[in-house]
Amino acid sequence: MSTPKEPDLAKLVISLFMNNKDILESVLPELEKEFGEIDMISNWFNFDFTDYYYAEMGSPLFRSVITFKSLIHQSSLAKIKEHTNLLEKRWEANSKRSLNIDPGYLLLSRFILATGKDYAHRIYIGKGIYADLTLMYKQGSFKPLEWTYPDYASAEMFNFLERVRIQYAEDLKKSRQISRQIADIAADSRYRGR
Repeated sequence: MSTPKEPDLAKLVISLFMNNKDILESVLPELEKEFGEIDMISNWFNFDFTDYYYAEMGSPLFRSVITFKSLIHQSSLAKIKEHTNLLEKRWEANSKRSLNIDPGYLLLSRFILATGKDYAHRIYIGKGIYADLTLMYKQGSFKPLEWTYPDYASAEMFNFLERVRIQYAEDLKKSRQISRQIADIAADSRYRGR
C-alpha cells in the first residue's frame, strides 16, 4: 500500500498570446494582483503554428510566457484557469477575444497546462477544467508527446522552460528549507511545552 504524501509545490507558468502587444502591459498588473510578483518574462514568440485563432483575434499573433515568484499548490490549477478565463472576457470586443491566456505549472518532471477541452489524455480537475500533460522532462531535456501542440514543442519554448526549470529548482529548494525550519520550530515548541 502506498502512503499518500503532500505533492511538491509547482511553478506557475502563464502563456498569453494576442495580436496587439500593448495589451500585455495592461494585463501584467492584473496577473500580479492575483498571483503575486512576476519573476520571468519570455521574449516575444511568433504564434504562427496555426491559423485557428486568426478569425477571432486577427493576425499576426504574438506569445509571451511569464512565471511567478510564489510557488503554487498543484490542486489550485482549476481555480487559476477560472480566473484567467474571466480576465480574457475583460478584453473581449464584440464577443471576440483580444487575448488568450493559458495557465499551467512546471515541476521538475513535467509541464502541465489547464484547458476546458476534454480529450482522452486529459484528466478532469474540477470547475470544468482538465489538466493536459504537455511536456515531460526526461534524460536532461523536455520531450513533447504525440498530442503536444507544436508551439509548446518549439526550440524557443524549450529554451525558455529550461530557464524556468532551473529557477524552479532553486525556488523548490528554498521552500523545502523553510518547511523544515517551520517543522523544527513547531517540534521544539511542543517539546518545551511539556
